Formats: sequence, C-alpha cells, structure tokens
Amino acid sequence: MRIKELREAMGLTRVQLADSLGVTVVAVRKWETGLAMPNADKLPVLADALHCTIDALYGRGSHPDIPDAS
Repeated sequence: MRIKELREAMGLTRVQLADSLGVTVVAVRKWETGLAMPNADKLPVLADALHCTIDALYGRGSHPDIPDAS
C-alpha cells in the first residue's frame, strides 16, 4: 500500500492521520510498513483523508502528487 507516500504528499504526520481515522499511530505505522493492513471499513475513510481513491491506496489509481506505481 502507498499510505506513507500519500500521507507525506498531503503533508500529514502519522499522528494527524491516526487522529482523523480514529486509530492509533501504531496502526498507521504498521499499515505503512506492511506489518498490517487496514480493515476494509477504514479504506473509504483513509482514501478520503488522503484525497485519493481506494485504488490509489494500492498503487492502482492516480493521485495528483504521486506518480502511478505501474
């Protein structure tokens, strides 16, 4: 997942992202490092917080500030 790239492109800290999603900073760190994946019910909220699509979280869509992974 491209959470870290997208978060940094938005200028958000892990704390800010975690607070906006109602999760812990540890959860965000695990998502960013691949140790865990967000629950499916968090994906729409996560995409909204990062101003992208759910596909973009997986590197399949586009984000204006991040080149496609393909």
